[in-house]
Amino acid sequence: MKILKMMVLMSAVGCSTMGYASLTVVGDLGGKPTDTYFDAVNDQPGEFTPPESVDQPQAPAQVSVASALPVRTPELSPGAVTPRKLTLSGMPPVFIIGDDDLSRQWLAQRGGELTRLNATGFVVNVADQDRLKALQALLPGSEMVPVSGSDLARRLQLTHYPLIITEKGLAQ
Repeated sequence: MKILKMMVLMSAVGCSTMGYASLTVVGDLGGKPTDTYFDAVNDQPGEFTPPESVDQPQAPAQVSVASALPVRTPELSPGAVTPRKLTLSGMPPVFIIGDDDLSRQWLAQRGGELTRLNATGFVVNVADQDRLKALQALLPGSEMVPVSGSDLARRLQLTHYPLIITEKGLAQ
């Protein structure tokens, strides 16, 4: 729910006001710098004066987990994961699962550790809310949210799950 609340907060704040606050980088997973895309913006003379009134986008009347379903991540499937060291300073523990037998067995085996770490679960392949609730029931009190894992799969060169990612590495 933390991620869902963050999405609602970001919608409520709106893009127009987000430009005025400074951003904090919480993780850098590589990629290409975007500085050159903003050269034209940075070269503008004078100081920006915001308009007197700005129409704020309205947050959806009701945001629900069900509206994010089904979730499919074609880049990821159940399978063996080779442990790897990573340097993701400040990265909170995240586990990635799907709605499959291997993920359910993994949750049963690693549940105590996931709870101890207060890890958040990303469910990257799940059809509907009933299936998501069945997974959540396997690890009560743990946060599990349906999300696409495509970006993480590309950035971390992942092909399989279940796995846990911490600031020091990833493992199954």
